[in-house]
Amino acid sequence: MSETKKVMMLGNAAIARGAYEAGVKVSAAYPGTPSTEISENLVQYKDDLYCEWSPNEKVATEVAIGASMAGVRAMCSMKHVGVNVAADPLYTVSYIGVSGGLVMVAADDPGMYSSQNEQDTRMVARAAHVPVLEPSDSQEAKDYMKEAFEISEKYDTPVILRTTTRLAHSQGMVELCDRIDVPDKTYERDIAKRVMMPAMAKKRHLVVEDREARLEADSCDFSINRVEMRDTKIGVVASGIPYQYVREALPDASVLKLGMVNPLPRKLIEDFAKRVDRLYIVEELDPLTELQVRSWGIECIGKEIFTVQGEYSANMIRQAVLNEDLSLKSPAEIPNRPPILCPGCPHRSVYTVLNKLKLHAAGDIGCYTLGAVAPLSVIDTTVCMGSSISTLHGMEKAKGKDYIKNWVAVIGDSTFMHTGVNSLMNSFYNQSTGTVMILDNSTTGMTGHQDHAATGKTLQGDIVPAISIYNLCKSIGIKNVTEVDAFDIETLEKVVKEEVAKDELSVIITKSPCVMLKQKPVTHKCVSDTDKCKKCGMCLKPGCPAITKRDDGTIAIDDTLCNGCDLCKSLCKFGAITDRSL
Repeated sequence: MSETKKVMMLGNAAIARGAYEAGVKVSAAYPGTPSTEISENLVQYKDDLYCEWSPNEKVATEVAIGASMAGVRAMCSMKHVGVNVAADPLYTVSYIGVSGGLVMVAADDPGMYSSQNEQDTRMVARAAHVPVLEPSDSQEAKDYMKEAFEISEKYDTPVILRTTTRLAHSQGMVELCDRIDVPDKTYERDIAKRVMMPAMAKKRHLVVEDREARLEADSCDFSINRVEMRDTKIGVVASGIPYQYVREALPDASVLKLGMVNPLPRKLIEDFAKRVDRLYIVEELDPLTELQVRSWGIECIGKEIFTVQGEYSANMIRQAVLNEDLSLKSPAEIPNRPPILCPGCPHRSVYTVLNKLKLHAAGDIGCYTLGAVAPLSVIDTTVCMGSSISTLHGMEKAKGKDYIKNWVAVIGDSTFMHTGVNSLMNSFYNQSTGTVMILDNSTTGMTGHQDHAATGKTLQGDIVPAISIYNLCKSIGIKNVTEVDAFDIETLEKVVKEEVAKDELSVIITKSPCVMLKQKPVTHKCVSDTDKCKKCGMCLKPGCPAITKRDDGTIAIDDTLCNGCDLCKSLCKFGAITDRSL
């Protein structure tokens, strides 16, 4: 690139650009909002690097570790709950260190816009003794990725780049640079460093503690940790997106902006605290920085006035610090928009059958989790990826096989490949008799239609053999494996009744592609005939947003929303719903 170029970039796109410019050669990830777009943007550089969707975050981390050990810069990306799945290799590679630079991008979700909890990755990193960088805008997102690889190689450590939903999905100006040509490091065999048996690990733990002490001292001089002195009446320690809120809410305050949030630069913080009259710690979620600063005997104000829940805002900080009455500035309330399955979603058909049969479902993570809400209200439990099958297994072992005769486990195809297959193996091995329903819509739907090992296409666009979920289940040893069209509700109801009644483990795979996939064009729309409508309400039971009731009790179908799945047509016994070809 011969001249400087600035472009508007999403935070996730900037992270991908930073990885490219840093000379990354291998990237592995599992899609999870708000991290998904990192890999989707990184794949545009596939001529210079390799990137993949891995079946889960643990595998993605291990792929990146292997690439680092081979001597190239490597990364893995995931959302915060994915860090839990990756914790096993993460904690140990902290002891091992790196050859080529190794960066994990972890996307936290304050406010739980698309997550089942609000965990703080900084807490995991502290326990794992892994340094954490936290950018506050798109430019820093790109720059910090490059900095993370430099720190990784200089200090022989994996590094976490922590982002959040607000940063990942907001845009800012980014200055593009050339890609750095980083020579591959020659592989040198080092069993004492890379084989973590107890004798080796004990010695490596000492190395980790020494590394962390050096990082704490050195980070006081890192350019990403900077002091912005203004009025000394108020001093604020902040990082990431909360830094932006502080600058907006308290423009005259002095700020210590932290780019590295673990380990903390103790001397820099101590010196800053002495220069201000009152010190505030502004951090979303857990009081990680606050507790550390207090442990050093530094007086500060933190969670006694700031919440530990959700996202912050400039108004919230202004109100907490300056005691401003913002009641007159409050924005108008936005009408509530409840989450709902898309018109034509095959999951709605499945849940309609389960609802009719009055079955409970142990649920999992995916679009199909929406089966918990009215009017279907089928899903009773949801814990984490792959948990539905194990949850049902646990219920049976607690209460016996008769207890789960009115239960099924529900899981999607991508989630099944992620960790569901392990749970199914456990159920088979430990002789469960439950019924598992794999809702195969041929994609990772919840995060935006990414491919996985059972779709036959890679992140880089290569067509590859697709793993057969049917054959995989059969290979485990399960005798009762049935595939059925999700919209064939008569056959589906028959199969569910039969399998739930059996005293042995069974799997039902409902196959119908996600209606939003481009390769599944809408060929027709459903049309209502008010003269034939008997106002029975059967077509309303699935809760399709395309169908509404008129004042006279007949139904209307919104032509702009209908995707022609024919579920309503199959439920109508009076021929009041027909097709209109496009």
